[in-house]
Amino acid sequence: MEPHAHKPATHGLHHVTVIAGDAQENVDFYTGTMGMRLVKKSINQDAPDVYHLFYADAVGTPGTDLTFFPIPTASRASAGPGQVVEVPLAVPTGSLDFWQERLGEHGVTTGEVETRFGERALPFEDPHGLRLALVETDDERPFVPWGQSPVPAEHQVRGLHAVRIWERGTEPTETLLTAVMGMEKVGEDGDWHRYAAPGGGSGTYADVKVVADAAPGRGGAGGVHHVAWRMHDDDQEDVLRSYIERVGLRPSPPINRFWFRSVYFHEPGGVLFELATDGPGFARDEDPEHLGETLVLPPWLEAQREQIEAGLPVLDTPHVGT
Repeated sequence: MEPHAHKPATHGLHHVTVIAGDAQENVDFYTGTMGMRLVKKSINQDAPDVYHLFYADAVGTPGTDLTFFPIPTASRASAGPGQVVEVPLAVPTGSLDFWQERLGEHGVTTGEVETRFGERALPFEDPHGLRLALVETDDERPFVPWGQSPVPAEHQVRGLHAVRIWERGTEPTETLLTAVMGMEKVGEDGDWHRYAAPGGGSGTYADVKVVADAAPGRGGAGGVHHVAWRMHDDDQEDVLRSYIERVGLRPSPPINRFWFRSVYFHEPGGVLFELATDGPGFARDEDPEHLGETLVLPPWLEAQREQIEAGLPVLDTPHVGT
């Protein structure tokens, strides 16, 4: 893979999608405990009997989305090389005391506060085993507070801060991130190597650690399904997709997800990556004041609504207020 001066670069994380267990437990934790807004209640377009739940800021700003496929029968995932092993979320500097108290009140066991790349981080797990961390940052980033969140605006989750990946070696993945996707290596912290999209800052990072002798991991509940990287528009996505194809990484054709357009490929270490456009966005089919309140289907599945709804568990997604 050789650098290409004219290819576009990703400009940060778009969303991370995770396998969850029970859907109701997932909703209760992310809207209740974490105070994030359910901005879209839909289905996995490749498996319509599974919900796809999107949690974000008040309007679903790209880069604030943590999304889930709830599969109640899924066994727990285990970490291994070629997997995203933790999803750090951004919170404002000075928020960790609030979050330690809040998580404790909700029965969540937290780890010790750590310093990573000069940033304070509070690690913990969600109810289905997803490793999370809250990372304090002053970085400016697009964010719209959710007025009905049980978490005060000054402490709300600002979105994805980074993804943390285990690999058997850094070189193939580093070449992809830098020579192909336009990112830059910006630091090392112990065994971790940090890469950032152009401009850097919260929401642009991939942290990679070599665990050459670790046992293979296993997908399942609490495991990350894929990581999506932001593209400005279809044209930019097409150019980068063509470049990815030329270097032998076999990207999928562009897929219309209605709220954005996607291209999927496996990075050399095995993590499933997606390129996702910033638009059209979640408000194209719902009133912004009522995002996530009803089951929304892309237009081409609307004729199957009755059958799809019959195959999904009942899900209570009430307004959450202070």
